[in-house]
Amino acid sequence: MIRKEVLIGFVVGIIANAVGLLLAIFIFGNGDGIETTIKQSIAQGFFTKLVSIGAVMNLIAFFLFIKLKRDYRARGVILATVLIAIVTFLVNFI
Repeated sequence: MIRKEVLIGFVVGIIANAVGLLLAIFIFGNGDGIETTIKQSIAQGFFTKLVSIGAVMNLIAFFLFIKLKRDYRARGVILATVLIAIVTFLVNFI
């Protein structure tokens, strides 16, 4: 039961970060398209900033789960945030 709750939180965290990243691309992008904007941001070195802005949605999901007393789901959101941070670090430096 606990693993299911953590998994739900993890999936919500991944989806929230993806939605936040897309919102950041639409707000700060130059209108070329999602794939082009991501490639340009990696080449110019500001991809990590876009992902950080996208992580604001994880913050919202985390506090929503805390307020609803869904602590294990909040843990899943934290795990998703840590995983995304590691992947972003690897993309940036490799």
